[in-house]
Amino acid sequence: MAVLEAQERTEEKHSALREIRLQGNIPGVLYGKDIKNKMIYINESDFIKTIREAGRNGLIMLRVNGESHSALLRDIQKDPIRNEIMHVDFQAVDMSSEVNVDVNVHLVGDAAGVKDGGVLQQPLHQLSIRALPSNIPSSIDIDISHLQVGETITVGDVQTGGKYEINHEPEEVIASILPPKQEEEIHSGEQQEPGHPESEEGRETTPQS
Repeated sequence: MAVLEAQERTEEKHSALREIRLQGNIPGVLYGKDIKNKMIYINESDFIKTIREAGRNGLIMLRVNGESHSALLRDIQKDPIRNEIMHVDFQAVDMSSEVNVDVNVHLVGDAAGVKDGGVLQQPLHQLSIRALPSNIPSSIDIDISHLQVGETITVGDVQTGGKYEINHEPEEVIASILPPKQEEEIHSGEQQEPGHPESEEGRETTPQS
């Protein structure tokens, strides 16, 4: 398990938070069912390195004032203009209790249908799952190499190995291969109403978590 050192902070004023960021740190909070909320800050470089090692959904051993907490990164707040990390939220978890998390879907392989001229569509880029913290996957990898034109992969097709439950309806489509003609019609605008953007029907969408 990746280890991340954190320092407790007492000031919540904007000036104090600005000073923390100027020193190369990120303000944050640690919360959990059986602990008192702690205002913390962490070194930005250490944070980025740890997330790369553990993954966005991976378990982290967060050390605060000599105490160690098994934690999940729950939220990253960024400045929309500078794209800088402004604040992070960690949740201390009970290793024996299941939690709900969003996990990225990773399509693996080159679909047979794409080689035949079809176009891959992926409506779901994340899946909400329920699992013990130790069973949370870094990503959900789905082999699409066998997928033919006109075929789909749904939530019900995902093999969980009994390690987690998926909080979606089994019939929800994760990926599909559109026939070449259908894709041509979508992008040519032949079936669009005047004023609609091209390829509106073919846009990939990402669910809000």
